[in-house]
Order: sequence, then structure tokens, then C-alpha cells
Amino acid sequence: MRLLVLLFTVVILNAHAENDVVRLSEPVEATDAYEVFGAPLEDKKAGLSLKEVIEHESELAGEEVRVSTRIAKVCQKKGCFFMATEGDLSARVTFEDYGFFIPSDSSGKQVTMVGVFSRQPVTSEQAAHYQDDLQEPASDVEYSPFEYSIVATSVLIPRS
Repeated sequence: MRLLVLLFTVVILNAHAENDVVRLSEPVEATDAYEVFGAPLEDKKAGLSLKEVIEHESELAGEEVRVSTRIAKVCQKKGCFFMATEGDLSARVTFEDYGFFIPSDSSGKQVTMVGVFSRQPVTSEQAAHYQDDLQEPASDVEYSPFEYSIVATSVLIPRS
């Protein structure tokens, strides 16, 4: 009986730990509909799709872009980056000067952000580190020698 109670307690504690949201930054603006992290976002209009930005890589590389995209996965350790996806395209989004983070439960949300777009080289070690931060098994690492990147200054995340 003691073993059963102990096992039940461990299962409950693990389930609780997995549901804990990491929230290391407070929003700079919050309404009932959304939160803005990073710099204030004066204009709340939608941006280009991730596909449009990547399709215009040669013109937009190194430029500030406004992008509306879906968060596929968030760093579960700190919320210090997220993977944005659209179809089979993806970009890793980090935050300017490591100056803010987003809540770790933001996966699946359609966000609007402003940031600088680029294409960056990635080592296999970096790819493995990112997978670890996303809490994905190392066997799931799909290594690519480059990634699309957006260094965001502002991210608007809907509350729903």
C-alpha cells in the first residue's frame, strides 16, 4: 500500500511539474485580448507571413520585418526562443539582447512580431542544444547547416 501511495505521489508531482509555466518576463502591455513582450508595439496590425518573408530572403535579409506566424515550440527552460512554423518552413525567434522572454506555454498561438530577419549557420552541437531546450529527445534532431532567424524586439501574443 505504501508503495502504491508513493507511486501515485510521484506521478502527481511529475504531472504538476510538466504543467508549470515558466514566465520570466512581464508584458510591457496587457489587455484582455493580448500581451506584448519586449518593446511596446504601437501598431497591432498583422505582418507578412513567414512564407512571404522567407520567399523574399534576398531583399529582407538584415532588415526589420513585421511577421504574423504560429509558434510551434517554445524553449521550456526559460522561454528564451521559439520556433515559428508555416507549412514546412520554420524560423528560430530569439529576443534582442536576450532582453525578454515569452511564457513557456505559448505554443500553438498565432503571434505578430517585429524583428530583424536573417539566415544563420547552425552547427550540429547548436541544433542538439536547441532540441534540449525544447525538451525534445536528441534522436528527433533534424540537423540543417543553416536556419532562418528573427531577432525580435517585440512580440504580441493573444491570450486565448
